[in-house]
Amino acid sequence: MSPWLEMVLRLLLATALGAGIGYQRERAGKIAGLRDHVLITLGAALFAVISIFGFSGAVDPSRVAAGVVVGVGFIGAGVIFREPRGEGIAGLTSAATIWVTAAIGLAAGAGLYLISVIVTLIAIGILMIPSVHK
Repeated sequence: MSPWLEMVLRLLLATALGAGIGYQRERAGKIAGLRDHVLITLGAALFAVISIFGFSGAVDPSRVAAGVVVGVGFIGAGVIFREPRGEGIAGLTSAATIWVTAAIGLAAGAGLYLISVIVTLIAIGILMIPSVHK
């Protein structure tokens, strides 16, 4: 397979997987929805593809992955907020979903197709479990 085709397929897979999770979050009316999750998986996958194909061994791909993990933490932190009057904290599941979505994008971008699909299905399944804290 051509390296260009392989890169495009990895990015398309990441986009589709992010859309699956994002669609669920959008339907649930959460703060981070379809576009957010697609962009996070696509961006993480692109960083993985660039580190693998673009730098040709000049950069350790695990260093790029570590940077994505740290960077996406800032995005996740932005969706966590404290409820008024000390009623608790909201947005933790959205933050966790953003974090796992970035990991799925890294996996798809690294060519770990099956594991990225399996984790996406597991995540969607978990997100469909009704919350008991409402």
